[in-house]
Amino acid sequence: MLTDNDLKTHWTQLHQHLTTDTSLVDYQFEHLTMMYTGAQQTYHNLAHIRQLISLLETHKAAISDPEIVLFAIFFHDMVYNILFKDNEERSAEAAEKYLQQLQYPAEKITVVSEFILATKTHINTLNNQDLDYFLDFDLAILGTAPDIYQEYARQIRTEYLIYPDAVYKPGRKKLLRHFLEAPAIYHTPVFRKLYETRARQNIQAEIDTL
Repeated sequence: MLTDNDLKTHWTQLHQHLTTDTSLVDYQFEHLTMMYTGAQQTYHNLAHIRQLISLLETHKAAISDPEIVLFAIFFHDMVYNILFKDNEERSAEAAEKYLQQLQYPAEKITVVSEFILATKTHINTLNNQDLDYFLDFDLAILGTAPDIYQEYARQIRTEYLIYPDAVYKPGRKKLLRHFLEAPAIYHTPVFRKLYETRARQNIQAEIDTL
């Protein structure tokens, strides 16, 4: 498992050919770190980012533009507040603003933003294989071993503690059933093979407890 130091290394290496402004790069990393360490973020935190980067490293050979995927990973949950309905839009806007400061190519900024926005529905409307992998990375937790999934489910419940069970449970069930009703949870053949069956078992088991 990656450490926080590994995160900083990935972030720094990501910028090696993009800018010599190390103060900007370091400041943004500190800001990202702060945004992912909110008291309410028991799942959507730096551990989640580390998990996605580990998956990117594992499947890098299948990714055509790892740089775009890595930027999307770092920013996709940068704004996470359960009271907001536009977390993805705010996160995408933050990514756009930073990448513009780097003078990153406009067409690539658009792609990073679209990847982040796609995590709202986990639907790939771009016909982009990299996006398929990015979305599958984000949902890989669903197909992990039952004890890991159960801890994830507890972490999500903790993030929504302001809501009583009478509100939380129906909403959670609706989301989980949405996954089960989909023809496939995962977009890529490799993730379907690795995680699809277990993900459906885990989701049904959680529904049974709600």
